[in-house]
Amino acid sequence: MAIFNKLVTALRGGINDAGESIIDTQALRILDQEIRDSDVELKQAKESLANILGQQKLAERAVVKTQASIAEYEGYAIKALDSNNEPLALEVAEKIAELENELNSQQSQLFNFTESVKSLRQSVSQAEVNIKNLKQQVDIVKATESMQKAQTAVAMRYGNSSAKLHTALDSLDRIKKRQEKTAATIEAKNELEQEASTNSLESKLRAAGIKSTTQDANAILTRLKSKKEKEINLF
Repeated sequence: MAIFNKLVTALRGGINDAGESIIDTQALRILDQEIRDSDVELKQAKESLANILGQQKLAERAVVKTQASIAEYEGYAIKALDSNNEPLALEVAEKIAELENELNSQQSQLFNFTESVKSLRQSVSQAEVNIKNLKQQVDIVKATESMQKAQTAVAMRYGNSSAKLHTALDSLDRIKKRQEKTAATIEAKNELEQEASTNSLESKLRAAGIKSTTQDANAILTRLKSKKEKEINLF
């Protein structure tokens, strides 16, 4: 039974690892989808904020209008009192009471709208900051993921092809040596051809009697006598 429990535990661990591996593989896709969903929700929140802000403005106008009506009827009541017409003044006071009750309700609504706008503004602002930070983190993760994939690919290719790379370098070295040998051979052939051309010209000159094959003895003797006379004259 103990062995069976261990097998079940190991199996569960394997399933959890596989599940985490799948989640990690799809992590960037999940994050992108979460960002898109957050953008949609943020847009809806802004629309709600705009709607409530509009209602707040209407409530403000209603409060101002009711306050003006109250002030107006208070003026009527005072004039009625000045005219000693208390029944009319009382009727006007009842109207003022209705307006004040309405004003209290309007001010309560305005307060609620104002608080809602304040809260939504903070929520929208915080959501924008959170989404911006999330996008930045996703960009960093994507860049890091791409860089690590590239590094892994290079490492794998270098590791798997190290022998091939060594062989290719050896081949490159042999090619260079063969090229050097070929260049030296071409240079030697050019030198031989140049020597052959020079020798051919010398042969043609000697054959034409323009250039002798041996030096003339009389010319050598004359040169030596001239050299000797110059040496005597120096002393």
